[in-house]
Amino acid sequence: MIEFLGPFLQAAVRSGTPLLFATVGEIYTERSGNINLGIEGLMLIGAVTGFMASLWTGNPIVGAIIGCFSGGAVSMIHAFLTVTLNVNQIVSGLSLVFFGTGVSAVLGAPLVGVIAPSFEEINVWLLSDIPLIGQVFFQHNALVYFSYLFVPISWIVLFKTKIGLYIRSVGENPQTADTVGLNVTRIRYASIFTGGAMMGLAGAYLSLAYTPMWIENMVAGRGWVAIALVIFSMWNPKMAVFGAYLFGGMDALGFALQARGAQISTHLLGMLPYVFTIFLLAISMWRAKKKAVGLSVSMGPSALGKPFSREQKS
Repeated sequence: MIEFLGPFLQAAVRSGTPLLFATVGEIYTERSGNINLGIEGLMLIGAVTGFMASLWTGNPIVGAIIGCFSGGAVSMIHAFLTVTLNVNQIVSGLSLVFFGTGVSAVLGAPLVGVIAPSFEEINVWLLSDIPLIGQVFFQHNALVYFSYLFVPISWIVLFKTKIGLYIRSVGENPQTADTVGLNVTRIRYASIFTGGAMMGLAGAYLSLAYTPMWIENMVAGRGWVAIALVIFSMWNPKMAVFGAYLFGGMDALGFALQARGAQISTHLLGMLPYVFTIFLLAISMWRAKKKAVGLSVSMGPSALGKPFSREQKS
């Protein structure tokens, strides 16, 4: 049993890591009151630019940094349209999906099948030798280990620091935040850039660690899953870990069943993680509504998706 469970859980962590980066990035964005549905496109941008940078420099760390920065830079298009021009956030986010898909296809066309320098597995001394736990958590690449630090740091920043208080204040009531002297525009720009950078890093992980080669449209819908996981996690980075690894487990389960000779359609196995995500989303919505009965509980930040303009303050 352990011979199957160890590799399966290890694969779940690997598969869930890009979702974890993207989900926490979107949590930052939405906590400031802005919805960015362009995760899929930003992950593709991060994947292709990170891959190209790693190929040209021979250093996957440089590739990850470039992919991260590219995602943040492209997300500024969304920030300008929605924060400065007050364009509909849903439309702007969807446009980023098409933009990222097109740009990655053009830039990645000559790279299909090419292998670039990628992140290698690093076994943590002593910890990797612990039965089962060592294999599941301490036999991974550097980006997975970074995610172990990234999640608790993100939670601390959002809920235990003044920066997080400012972000959440802007997401709950930007009018009041502006009245007390907070720069709503600057905070939303910074939050959108941070979120976009994490989405870019998620894409770079796919092309430099998870599947170390360029494959067109390699994100394969993970951006949309991340949006669902934001709701499942109730906009909390700690809960995002469970959602990301659960999806990763469902993704890994299909490969594990195929490897063990299960006579199940590959198309059905490919659907499994996405069907499971819909199930998780339905459960989380039901729980939220149940808690909200008789209470003034809202789904997500109160100002989520609502444009802010100082001239329109009441």
